[in-house]
Amino acid sequence: MKRFGVSLEDNLLKELDSLARKQRLPNRSQAIRYLIRSHTVTEKWDTNRTVSGCVVLVYDHHKRDLLNRSIDIQHKYQHLVLSTQHVHLDHNNCLETITLKGKAIELRELADKLIALKGMKHGKFVMSTIG
Repeated sequence: MKRFGVSLEDNLLKELDSLARKQRLPNRSQAIRYLIRSHTVTEKWDTNRTVSGCVVLVYDHHKRDLLNRSIDIQHKYQHLVLSTQHVHLDHNNCLETITLKGKAIELRELADKLIALKGMKHGKFVMSTIG
C-alpha cells in the first residue's frame, strides 16, 4: 500500500465526500479507489477488451415463447455464456442471471437482445472486468 497526498478544489472535495456517502464508503481513500476501479472497467469496455458481465432478467414464464426466444439468442452467443441460473420468484415470475465473458461489444449486443425481448419485465446488464 502506498500513501500520497491529493489536492482538490473545495467543490471537488464536496463531490468526493458526497460519493463516499452515497456508496457507503468509509473514507476518501476508499472513494478514490472506487473511482479508479470504475474508470478502469469503463476503459476496458470502451476499448472492446475481453471482459466479464452479468445479465439479470425478470419475466413471467407463462408469456408465450419468451423462454424459447431467450434460449435461442443465448445459443447464438454460446461462446460468451459461462453459466445461467434460473430462480422461481413466485408462481408467475422468474429471475435469471446469465454470466458472460468475451469481447465487450459482443456482450453488450447479447445483453441488449435479451433485455429487449417482448415480455421481459426487467433487465439489467452489469459489466465488470477480468481480474
